[in-house]
This record gives sequence, C-alpha cells and structure tokens, in this order.
Amino acid sequence: MARLLAGCDFSSSPSRRKPIVFATGTLERGRVQLLGLERIESLDAFSDWLARDQAWLCGFDFPFGLPRELVQALGWPLAWPECMRHYAGLTREEIRQTFAGFCNSRPVGGKFAHRATDLPAGSSSSMKWVNPPVAYMLHAGVPRLLQAGVHLPVLLSAQAARAAAPQTAQLPERVGLEAYPGLLARELLQASGSPRRSYKNDAKALQTPDRLIARKDLLTALENGQTRLGLRLKLSHAQRDALVDDGSGDALDAVLCLVQAAWAEQQHQQGHARFGLPDHADALEGWIITA
Repeated sequence: MARLLAGCDFSSSPSRRKPIVFATGTLERGRVQLLGLERIESLDAFSDWLARDQAWLCGFDFPFGLPRELVQALGWPLAWPECMRHYAGLTREEIRQTFAGFCNSRPVGGKFAHRATDLPAGSSSSMKWVNPPVAYMLHAGVPRLLQAGVHLPVLLSAQAARAAAPQTAQLPERVGLEAYPGLLARELLQASGSPRRSYKNDAKALQTPDRLIARKDLLTALENGQTRLGLRLKLSHAQRDALVDDGSGDALDAVLCLVQAAWAEQQHQQGHARFGLPDHADALEGWIITA
C-alpha cells in the first residue's frame, strides 16, 4: 500500500485560534489528490499525529537545522543529532539571549547567519526568533520528530532514527522533510507578474479582497500544473472553497507543503534515495525540498 502524503503548516504555540494544519493526500500519475485537512491545537496532539501506526511522508513548514556558521561560532556540536539534543535542552529565553548576543557582535546588514538552502529557497534564517519565530518552531518541532523515530533524509537515517527512538521499532517508516510553502507560492504567482503578492494574513482586518484573489490564482495554477514540479493538484469544489475562504492562508500553506512532499515522493519512486535533496545538502543544516 502506498504511504500517505502530507503537508504541515506548523505553529510553535498552537491553539484553537492558530492551530497546526495537516493536509493529507495521495500521488498518482502526476496528480496530487487532496484527501482532507486536519487541525491540531496542541503540541501533544502533534506528537500523537507523528506516532500514528501508518507509513507517511510529510513536508513540514519549519527548519530542521541551524546555520553552520552560527553553530561553529557558539561552539555547539557539529553533528546534527547532538546539536539538536543540545538545542532542545535550552529554554526559549536562553535561545533568544544566545542568538541576540551573536547578532549584536555582527555588522548591520549581516546580523543573522544563514543556511546554504536559505538563498535558493528565499527563506528566513532559521535562527530568527521573531517575524517569523522559526528558531522557536525548530525548537518545538524537531525534538518531537526525533521522539517519534521519523526518518529525516540527509540528517538522520531510518536506522538511526529507530535507534534513537526504540519504542517506534514496530511502526512503519515515516519520512519527514523540510518544506517551505513560500517557495512554491512565489513560483506560482510569478505568472501573474508579481511573485511577492500577498495571499494571506492572520489579522482579519487585513484579509483583503486582493489576498482572496491571490489565493484563487494560486489554486488555479496548482490545479493546472503551472509549476516546474510537474504536478497537478486535484480538489473537490468544497475543498477549493475552503482553501480560498481561509484568509490566514494556513490551510493553503499546508497544501503547498503537501505538493512539495508529493514531488519528493515522486523523486523517491524514480530511484532518488535522498527524496530529491541535492548531494551537496549540508548534513548539519539540512535542506528545503524543491529548493
């Protein structure tokens, strides 16, 4: 049986107002069928989702690693598992103080260190603790992937993942990949002449008609396969309406991550052992799929 595909729009402090959103689907002959959306309102419930007795491959919208330059400057372990265990042992306040100290010692315009994947993906540095707080997302998400024994290509092999979480030995393989919906969204909106068009906002007052039109354009492009990934998204009318109506864009971001995960699954089916991640991907920093 084919494994379940999923995309996850993540929050480091999920709640009813701002839940974690999973989009699940299947891939067949280049078509990604959206099966459904699931909203998770706590990190414990997120851990429960990860531990389900089902094979899956999921693209998660949070960073899996820190910039090598930062880790070296701080004297932290340079092997990814040990670095993440050290990072998980810090509080958010300790993270903020440590990273602020690093930034304060650097010149204006170069405060943050970046991973090699950030430039091609157009993503924020994974050490940012505000706007967006991806450092806290890494801190909340990665330890739970480790606890669940999830295989993280480039960073953690399936065998090492199970060895680190022996209670998962009888579970089918689960594969986690770092996704970034903004990367695919910009590509899809490029056809409209403005890849930086905004399609979402958490504030109700800023969920404008222009952003609603941008979500419609994104979905039309996804359904028509107007992307270098060579995949088409298949939706029901009700699913399309729900994605358009979500002004926060969280559900649409989860679907964008699902499409990126489907591309990685397609790469794997075609014999790519690293699920499409490049050979030069840094085993400490990680890499964003499709970047």
